[in-house]
Amino acid sequence: MESIIFIIGRVLLGGFFINSGISHFKGIAMMSGYAQMKGVPLPKASVAFSGVLLLVGGLSILLGVYPTVGVAALAIFLLPVTYMMHAFWKVQDPMAKMGEMVNFAKNMALLGAALTLLAIPQPWTVSLF
Repeated sequence: MESIIFIIGRVLLGGFFINSGISHFKGIAMMSGYAQMKGVPLPKASVAFSGVLLLVGGLSILLGVYPTVGVAALAIFLLPVTYMMHAFWKVQDPMAKMGEMVNFAKNMALLGAALTLLAIPQPWTVSLF
């Protein structure tokens, strides 16, 4: 039963990141504009690079392939993106501030979930490697 729950968790978490990575490429123009508004340097390249990090991390978790590399990719994505894109402490409007706080907390929770995977002995159950 533990193996089934772990696989379901991997599908959900990995799938979330894969979907987010695909969204980065499908909406690169819109996301680049938003990133530029937030002061991200080289916004189009940054959005593309972050999409790659999300895809690598999500596929790694889903497939169980090099999970340490996948978690590192997600950490490299989540840490700077969370602080640059969801800097709630800089927002004056209460509704916008609340939205940024929710996204900041969500990203920190996702980082925590990803880091927790490092405590699981490798190779994982039902993994390609």
